[in-house]
Amino acid sequence: MSAEAAAFQVQERLRALQGLIHDIDNERRRNEQNLNSIFRTQEKIAFDDRSPALQQKIRTLYKIGLHDASQEENLLRQALAKIQEIRTIRNERRIHARNSGNKETIRRGALMKMLEISAQTLPLFVSKIGETKIPPLCGCIPADSTYIAKPGDMVAALVKGLEEDENWILAEVVSFLPGQNKYEVDDIDEEQKDRHILSKCRVIPLPLMRANPETDAGALFPKGTMVNALYPQTTCFYKAIINQLPQSATDEYELLFEDAAYADGFSPPLFVPQRYVIAYKQTKKFGSLSS
Repeated sequence: MSAEAAAFQVQERLRALQGLIHDIDNERRRNEQNLNSIFRTQEKIAFDDRSPALQQKIRTLYKIGLHDASQEENLLRQALAKIQEIRTIRNERRIHARNSGNKETIRRGALMKMLEISAQTLPLFVSKIGETKIPPLCGCIPADSTYIAKPGDMVAALVKGLEEDENWILAEVVSFLPGQNKYEVDDIDEEQKDRHILSKCRVIPLPLMRANPETDAGALFPKGTMVNALYPQTTCFYKAIINQLPQSATDEYELLFEDAAYADGFSPPLFVPQRYVIAYKQTKKFGSLSS
């Protein structure tokens, strides 16, 4: 995709997003009027709870409120979909530039900030009423066994280091080689700039959506679970234990990293976004920060 075509598609979706935001604002204003009517009617019922007319009115207002909330939810989901489309177009353009030899060098501090923002802006999955199945790659829900990560996706990759030990690193998918059932991935760390060819079993796709603790707590690792997590300000995953779960959609996990440098064998509590916390898998000589 050319830069001009990508820019046109982004602008097209931005215009659609602007229209949706305007519609959301109008819908919310209308909903507030009905909510105010509900509150006033409830106050009247508090003084006269036997009035058939008031009982009928409050039931009607509740039905209108539910319908209005559904309409607003639909508009919000459409707006979020447009935002995700913009992210996808920009990512595809970045991958195209990389494949054309125009990969931009990112300084360490900027890389850490980029990873932080990427985790904070990961799409939030909010299940609908009555929806019980949480999709794969939402929070702690793993990918299906047949899933193939796309170019540009972030993954945890198990690579050999010095002295034949193995480490999970943060990497970006370059391509999938179906004939070999292997991934080609780039180490996200600009100081390494290593490219690896790895078996599919040595690559774990990272979550594509955050789980909302208020609606989908089942998509979070339980307290006390052993995990692999990206140690803050690094690009490597280390063994840790879930100490506290996120309480809101913007919260992070509180983790205790296994570290022999501390008397009890664990680091002080550290916070890691959902995107960088995955199920634990044993590796050769892998485990603690000091190993």
